Amino acid sequence: MSIEFSSVIQAPRKEVFDWHSRPGAIRRLLPPWQPMDVVTESASLESGTAVLGLPGGLRWVARHDPEGYDPPARFVDELAHAGVMSQPARLVGSWRHEHRFEEAGEFRTRVIDRVDTPVPGRLLTQTFRYRHRQLADDLASHRWSHNQGVRPGTVAVTGSSGLVGTALTAFLSTGDYRVIRLVRHEPRSDDERRWDPDDPAPDLLEGVDAVVHLAGASIAGRFTDDHKAAIRGSRIEPTRRLAELAAHTPNGPATFVSASAIGLYGYDRGDTPLDEGSSRGDGFLADVVADWEEATRPAEKKGLRVVHVRTGIVQTPRGGTLQLMRPLFAAGLGGRLGDGRQWLSWIDIDDLVDVYHRALADPEVSGPVNAVAPQPVRNEEYTRILAAVLHRPARLPVPGFGPRLLLGDEGARELAEASQFVVPKVLIDHGHRFRRPDLESSLRHQLGRILEQP
Repeated sequence: MSIEFSSVIQAPRKEVFDWHSRPGAIRRLLPPWQPMDVVTESASLESGTAVLGLPGGLRWVARHDPEGYDPPARFVDELAHAGVMSQPARLVGSWRHEHRFEEAGEFRTRVIDRVDTPVPGRLLTQTFRYRHRQLADDLASHRWSHNQGVRPGTVAVTGSSGLVGTALTAFLSTGDYRVIRLVRHEPRSDDERRWDPDDPAPDLLEGVDAVVHLAGASIAGRFTDDHKAAIRGSRIEPTRRLAELAAHTPNGPATFVSASAIGLYGYDRGDTPLDEGSSRGDGFLADVVADWEEATRPAEKKGLRVVHVRTGIVQTPRGGTLQLMRPLFAAGLGGRLGDGRQWLSWIDIDDLVDVYHRALADPEVSGPVNAVAPQPVRNEEYTRILAAVLHRPARLPVPGFGPRLLLGDEGARELAEASQFVVPKVLIDHGHRFRRPDLESSLRHQLGRILEQP
């Protein structure tokens, strides 16, 4: 049985083919709702092998066929065997995936995916809708920066193995940036450098054009003294030391982009719209974020362009709240939290990647940037939309004492019950394009419920 899916991408054929050939492409194309992760990327579309991880340690091995390699028109991969853990995947029978690229006019390419497999086509439609949309959107984002005269450079990233870091580094790599991962372990390649947050090496940032600082302990959990100390300790001083190093490194970075959070605005500001000029609020997280942003001051004083990406609630089933809520709602056990009136300022993970990209590429952006969608929703609306996307009821409201049992009073107040109506004024003023500005389109894309062909 053969399955074919195609769409037209607004980019030249060679550009589209080259995107697929760079590190990170398979990560950008892997649907987040599927129980797969990337173990090994292929080193070559001509004859390399990619390995995907499945539940239980199983492996899906895709081996490229040299006879099907015809750049920039085509490459082919086939399901292969590589050890006992890859054997169960072969129960699908066979899998041959031909990737074709045809010129469809000036700066336009028809992308065609043809798969020969006994797997029913209806099970693959959402996967290819997702892949083609990701490809089109990523290429459009890179084209925007090229049109601004920005050319890919060298970017050092902390927290590169985290939820945001994994998505961002893959995006940058496919855009031909050189990504240097600042890691705690001994480097395994030329694209890794060992970073000691307490005592970074003097040459850590030499030859680097920009730094993206994402590292920090998760805020999720009960707000015990130890947990709060870990949240502060993983952010304030490591950021200060990294900013000082960036400020004093010869041939070092000109841009310092640091993660931040909308927690700066406090846990409850009512219905007041909060933009980047709004005052800080009350609470533990507001204090942490204020000190976190202040810790970048050494870089700012030295003349580096510093950007604070104040991130909202990230939407992806690979992590965060959506990862926790998806199975509950899929089982019909979801519902609003309390009275459901809390404001939720959210952002699709791919839009968050674009915000970081803009922070790197747009010299007009500096200071705080609210990384949130332009359409915040109340908790009850979020609940309704998520349930509708999953075709499930949402009739079981979570009582107010529920989060307190898990998080304690302070944790529940600052996390589960937080209400913040945050608006992305800086991005809007700069004419920023959001891939998915409304919640339903984000959830459909992230959960494999896309309605239309891209």
